[in-house]
Amino acid sequence: MGEEMPKYPLEIHFCSDCTHVQLGHVVDPRILYQRSYSYVSATSPVFVAHLEEYANSVTQRFHLPAGSLVADVGSNDGTCLRAFQKRGFKVLGIDPASEIATQATQEGVETIADFFGVELADRLLQERGPAHLITSHNALAHIDDLSDVLEGVSHWLHQDGLFVMEVGYFVDVLENGWFDTIYHEHLDYHTVKPLPPFLERFGLEVIGVERISPQGGSIRVIAQKKSGPHASDGSLDLLLGLERELSMGQAETINAFGERIDGVRLRLTELLRGLKAEGKSIAGYGAPTKATTLLMHFGLGRETLDFTAEDNPLKYGCYIPGALVPIVPSQELYDRSPDYVVVLAWNFARPIIEKHARFHREGGRFIVPMPEPRIIEDLDEYLMSTEEEHSR
Repeated sequence: MGEEMPKYPLEIHFCSDCTHVQLGHVVDPRILYQRSYSYVSATSPVFVAHLEEYANSVTQRFHLPAGSLVADVGSNDGTCLRAFQKRGFKVLGIDPASEIATQATQEGVETIADFFGVELADRLLQERGPAHLITSHNALAHIDDLSDVLEGVSHWLHQDGLFVMEVGYFVDVLENGWFDTIYHEHLDYHTVKPLPPFLERFGLEVIGVERISPQGGSIRVIAQKKSGPHASDGSLDLLLGLERELSMGQAETINAFGERIDGVRLRLTELLRGLKAEGKSIAGYGAPTKATTLLMHFGLGRETLDFTAEDNPLKYGCYIPGALVPIVPSQELYDRSPDYVVVLAWNFARPIIEKHARFHREGGRFIVPMPEPRIIEDLDEYLMSTEEEHSR
């Protein structure tokens, strides 16, 4: 708390040629991942279920050879690979977060603690043979040198293999106002249009693109080596058409997005400051990276939120950067009984609120801040209205 906190510019840049969107400032990845990285997939039941569904979908649709090698770039705690492992596949994870990689290996999912690129891919090809599936979940938006990664993927991939990447979809960000998914871990904000020509540079062709729900809205891009065994399913053209309709290739679209966020900031800060003026106590729930963007951009901090509750023990005793809101175990909701709880992990709002229905029954109220600030007064109505979205 007594140390001066480093600060970095946070701005997005738009390429008028290829229409890709990315950050203008890159933080040294060793600071972000190798020193102390606390996100683990297994703490989110929603994401664990998604990865189980993913393993079923890929193995059944593409008939991966029994016992073949499945590799995960940015494998985190091995949750995805564990789903393939129990289906009889050989698995190997690659992740630069050394502590998490070590823990994953100790728990049975071998994980190499390193950054993935063509040099590592060449070594793994010699040592392990080609991979029939190379996958990545919400990791390739975090990497500055994507060319090195894609060259590595192409080099290591079996001639009949698949490369599947899941990344956040910038269409969802803009449509829903989810500006707080913009932070320094996320260097790239992907749309579909720039991806096929980019992958073609490395001998890969896109055969399908699906919109999926995790992380507030993502896309699953399925690729193979050129002239591979699988036919395109036509989904690429559908999403390219959607992006044209939404004018995703124009800078004016992004400028309008910024104006919308200014409106959300005004409404949320007015709501919270009004509650504080009435003497109400307010806490948060969750300490995802997106919370830093939301709180810092909206000018909210310890004067508004007394604490934020978390399910991930690795974050206990820490503070949300910049805002300096202390992170505590979720039991504190009941021990300290705040009047309101702002769900900072808003993309998991429904399961969080459902899990802590007791807090609502005992008189507390949840506030979902995005895409529009909303106090949940009728719990049953909220759970019913979000059931379809949650079940996707």
